[in-house]
Amino acid sequence: MPVPKVELYAAIRHDARVGLSRRALPAKYGVGRRTVAMALESVWPAPRKQLPARVSRLDAFKATIDQFLRDDLDAPRKQRHTGKRVFDRLIDEHDARGPPQAFVPQSHRPGDEAEVDFGDVWIDLDGVSTKVLLFSLRLSFSGKAVHKIFASCGHEAFLEGHVHALEVLGGYERDHRLIPEGTNTNRNVGG
Repeated sequence: MPVPKVELYAAIRHDARVGLSRRALPAKYGVGRRTVAMALESVWPAPRKQLPARVSRLDAFKATIDQFLRDDLDAPRKQRHTGKRVFDRLIDEHDARGPPQAFVPQSHRPGDEAEVDFGDVWIDLDGVSTKVLLFSLRLSFSGKAVHKIFASCGHEAFLEGHVHALEVLGGYERDHRLIPEGTNTNRNVGG
C-alpha cells in the first residue's frame, strides 16, 4: 500500500537530516529527484492540480432534458421518459447528433463457420413450468439454424447437439470451424 505523501515527505526530510545524500534518497524511497527536492523544500506536499471541467456534448441540451424530467413528475409511471426516449427526442426534435454509426461487413464462405450456443427456455411440462436448455447451431453464411432441447448443457448435451445438427444439415466438411459463443479463441473442430 502506498505511503501517504505527508509521511513520505517526513521520512525523506528525516533521512536527509541524518546525512543521507540527495542521490541516495530517490533510490531508497523509489521516487524521483524532483519529489525529493519538493520534500526538502516544504513540509506539506503541493495540492493536486484541479482539472478543468469536462465538456459534454449534452451540455447544450441539459435544460431540455431537465424539462423532460420535470414533465415526467406528473406523468404515470409507464409513460415517463427512459434514457433511450430522451436520446430519441433530442435527435428528432432538437437536432442533436447521435454517435457515429459504424458497420463492419462480415463475409463468410458457404459452410465455413457455424456458431453454437445454449440458451434458457421455459416450457410447461405436465403443468409445471420447467427451465430447459436450447442448443442452437447456426450456419454463419446462410443463417440456417438447428435447435434441440436438453435438460442440461454439459459436454454430453454439447456433443449430442452437434451430432443432431450435423445429421440435419447433412454432414460437415473437414477443415471448417465451429465457434462456440462466448469463447475468445477460434478452435478448429474436426480438422
